[in-house]
Amino acid sequence: MGNLRNLLHGILAGTVVFAGYAAIAPGGAQATPARGITGTTLSAFTSGNTDYALRELTIAPGGGTGWHFHDGNLYGVVRSGTLTHYDSSCAVDGTYGPGATIVEPSGHGYIHMGRNAGREPVVLDVLYVLPSGSPMFEDAPNPGCPFD
Repeated sequence: MGNLRNLLHGILAGTVVFAGYAAIAPGGAQATPARGITGTTLSAFTSGNTDYALRELTIAPGGGTGWHFHDGNLYGVVRSGTLTHYDSSCAVDGTYGPGATIVEPSGHGYIHMGRNAGREPVVLDVLYVLPSGSPMFEDAPNPGCPFD
């Protein structure tokens, strides 16, 4: 786990050295109707037409991200807890525990939600790779699931 986080930090630091640096806004960590989620931006920069942000996200027990999608890909690792991930068909498309990696593809064709159904916080390290100027996430309505 620490090695992946160190790798993500190294990639971000290396890219800053080899490409120009410009700050990007940290943006939000949640989408509608998010519950019990907080985020801290650890590193953020723009290189060419791409924004990069490394964030630590914490989802409290019973909390969730709300339905959303991203304009770029996300790469994450679960540091603690268990994340249950749902796709727009309301099905669980992954359950991720400590050390597990998660990749979220881009686009509104990939509406999804993450929830913490456990008793301890879920802590994630997430690398956002987004088109320059894009928000961290885009809100999406509940796709018809009996929960949110």
